[in-house]
Amino acid sequence: MYQLYNSIEPNIIDDEMVQKAIEEQCPEKLGKLAKRESINFKDVTELQLSFRNILRIDSLWQFENLTKLQLDNNIIEKIEALESLVHLVWLDLSFNNIEVIEGLDTLVKLQNLSLYSNKISKIECMDTLQELQIFSIGMNNLATLEDVIYLRRFKNLRALNLTGNPLCDDDRYTLFVVAYLPDLIYLDFKFVRDTTREAAVLKYQDLTELLERDEAWALAQLREKQTKQKDLEYHTRAFVEYLNGSFLFDSLYADDTEAANLAHLPGVGELLQAYRKEFVSVCENVFNFGLKEYEKREAEVSDFYERLHQALAANQQEGRKVILDFETRNKKRLDEIRNASSSDIAESKRAECKEDIRQLSEALMTLEIQIADQMEELIMDFKRNIAVVASTFIEDVKGMMAQCRDLENHYHEKLLAISATIMDKLVKNDLDEDLPADVQTLLQDKTTINSAMNTSHRIRLLKINMRESDIFCNTYHWQNSVTEKAYQKEIDRNRARLKDILLYIDSLQEELGVRDPGADGTGLSQAGQMA
Repeated sequence: MYQLYNSIEPNIIDDEMVQKAIEEQCPEKLGKLAKRESINFKDVTELQLSFRNILRIDSLWQFENLTKLQLDNNIIEKIEALESLVHLVWLDLSFNNIEVIEGLDTLVKLQNLSLYSNKISKIECMDTLQELQIFSIGMNNLATLEDVIYLRRFKNLRALNLTGNPLCDDDRYTLFVVAYLPDLIYLDFKFVRDTTREAAVLKYQDLTELLERDEAWALAQLREKQTKQKDLEYHTRAFVEYLNGSFLFDSLYADDTEAANLAHLPGVGELLQAYRKEFVSVCENVFNFGLKEYEKREAEVSDFYERLHQALAANQQEGRKVILDFETRNKKRLDEIRNASSSDIAESKRAECKEDIRQLSEALMTLEIQIADQMEELIMDFKRNIAVVASTFIEDVKGMMAQCRDLENHYHEKLLAISATIMDKLVKNDLDEDLPADVQTLLQDKTTINSAMNTSHRIRLLKINMRESDIFCNTYHWQNSVTEKAYQKEIDRNRARLKDILLYIDSLQEELGVRDPGADGTGLSQAGQMA
């Protein structure tokens, strides 16, 4: 962990300021390192830039692992350029010229925030800071006591400093804050006593209980929304989102004014209701079937990776045994080489070691070839199974969506027949029911109304086809992606394993031919990684 301390540089934070701080204030060894080569800012976890006459925050995006930042006692006017500091836990912006709380949205891990001695007049824009425990905003321009209620959303807030603000002059101040923030342990650096807490509850109980009911209702609404969103995400993964109800049916008639007018015709309302009921029932069948098939797909993938894991574990165990057996022999031979009474004996032992290393390399490569072949066979079998699962799902969905089209065709034919009958009655002035004027006008021209109904019918069929196509496309995409992912993971695994084997063999050969055998145990270390 690097900790950076003060240097004097006006106006703006930049790389030069930070680098200078390291060189001047870090321990001597680290300072020399910094002078020799630029420090990796990703390694910095604490940064102190106090008393530097800084006007604007900038150039902090490189400190992506920063957990503590001190920018106190500067002339900063705006909170900005902190978006990348997502790991920040502690932030001190006290003794600056900040007027508005902003720019903190991404600091979701922040626990300690100090905005003491600034020019802030409203507590706001802190909603994402749900981990906040300590908040100091004393010596600002907060004048409205009721603004403190905003802090109720921070369920972990235990210490609050408001001292020095105009709102502290309100006679209600202490009891009001304690009543509305009942989990506070410290207020203005003082422990909140039980007697104070009891008096606060007694004075503001009616108001806080009403607020609690409102908050409970809002929380229930939020949880319901989150549940619906979670369900929607689940349904989307199953490719059947918005099929659990009348969503698709309603979309067929969205903005269809002709269909709305024709619903006034005698018999059409009942026909439409029957059509809707049957259509929605088919959609529900698609939805329920889709969820079941999703679980089947997930089980198929899970089962495949379980078989993969078992095969790899067995292969690794065999490889581990080969390496451990070799290491036992190799250690003994290296000791014999080191203690050989003559160079001839040492060379003979070294030749035995070389041959043993060659055989070890062949054994490890053979094991890798075997597992690669086994992986390929498992993946091919998985690909076939996935293809069957996908094609079965698609074929069944085709059948159910065909039912939707049949229902639409049936409705359209009935609607045409009813419209023709009504138009004939209108011509003969033989209609018993009064129709709205715009509907009567619509029915005056048989060619026009038939053309309009046929157009609406084609649009509805198109929407059904498009929803069916979405299901098919998503299924094909899933089928391709899940198999491609399996292939790619195996390619990456195979390459990494081959690299490990080659590095291990090279280290053994180097240990045998270059270094003093057994001097640093590198071969054993590599063996541990291989095993």
